[in-house]
Amino acid sequence: MLLKLMQTFVMKKFLFLMFASVFRWFLLITVFICTGPRYSSGEQTAYLQLHPKFHPFYVSVTEFNHNTKDKIVEVSCKMFADDLESTLKTQYKTNIDILHPRDVKQVEKYVGDYLQKHLQVKINGKPATFQFIGYESEQEAVWGYLQINNVSALKKLEITNNVLYEVYTAQVSIMHASAGGIHKSTRLVYPDTQASFEW
Repeated sequence: MLLKLMQTFVMKKFLFLMFASVFRWFLLITVFICTGPRYSSGEQTAYLQLHPKFHPFYVSVTEFNHNTKDKIVEVSCKMFADDLESTLKTQYKTNIDILHPRDVKQVEKYVGDYLQKHLQVKINGKPATFQFIGYESEQEAVWGYLQINNVSALKKLEITNNVLYEVYTAQVSIMHASAGGIHKSTRLVYPDTQASFEW
C-alpha cells in the first residue's frame, strides 16, 4: 500500500514538473514574440540568457529607432552567441569564439560584414547604407549595433532580413521600429525575409 502511494506521488510530481516546464517555455516565448521593446526587455533578456544548448527556438531581435535630433536611424540586432558563432564559422570558414575573442577587431569585422549583408533597408523608398558601430556580448547573447545617417524624416521603413537563415531553418526574426514616438512590431519566420513599417 505504501509503495503504491509513493509511486502515485512520484508520478504526480513528475507530471507537475513536466507541465510547469512546458508552461514556462510557453510563457517566455509568448512574451518574447508578442510584446514590444518598451515592455519586454526584461523578459527578452531572461530568455536570451538561457544556456544555448537548452534553447529549442532560434530567435533574433532587431530594433530600429529614429533619432530625430541626430537625424539617424539607430539599429541594434540581438542574437544568441552560439547561433551567430555557427553562422559566422559557416560563412567565413574559420573558428570564432565570439564571447572570448582572441582578436576583437577581426571578430568585429566579421560581425559588421555579416550584418550589413543580411540586413538591407529602404528608407522612404530609397536604399539606405548602414554604418557598423560595433558589437558587445551579454551573457549568452550578442548585440550588433549599426546606424543609418542623414535621415531627417522616417515615413516608411522596408526591411530585408535573413539574419542566421543560412544555418537555422527554424529562425524567427522579431523586429521593433520606432518613429515619431510611435512603436510598431512584426516578425518574420523562415523563409520569409520582407517586412515594412509605415508612419
